[in-house]
Amino acid sequence: MQQVSIYAENKKGMLETITGVLRREEINILGSVTNDSAEYGIVRMVVSDPKRAVEALTEAGFLCHLKEVVAVELMDEVGNLNQLLRALSESNINVNYLYLSFNRDTGKPIMVFHSEDIMEVKACIEQKGYTVM
Repeated sequence: MQQVSIYAENKKGMLETITGVLRREEINILGSVTNDSAEYGIVRMVVSDPKRAVEALTEAGFLCHLKEVVAVELMDEVGNLNQLLRALSESNINVNYLYLSFNRDTGKPIMVFHSEDIMEVKACIEQKGYTVM
């Protein structure tokens, strides 16, 4: 799965501008997380058309790029995120960041996360019985 990372000035109305660009292009936001600092922030999103999102946002003046992430479908039950993180930890895999989305077909939560070696991570969690999107 590809994630759009957008570097944006930390000022009033910036998220509205970003979501407005995506709305005009009819690109659906499937999950997102924002991290801010004093002057700039990073908005990370999984969207319905990541390549077109990057093109449109770049045209609108944003610095952005695509990054490979892993999306794992979980059952909506207490402790399932902890079990996934424990399985990764036992395989010596570090999670740099994660955020929540959901499968619109099944209604199940999807944890989107980034780690260093995406192919290794996918193989590890599939071997442990998880569904990678």
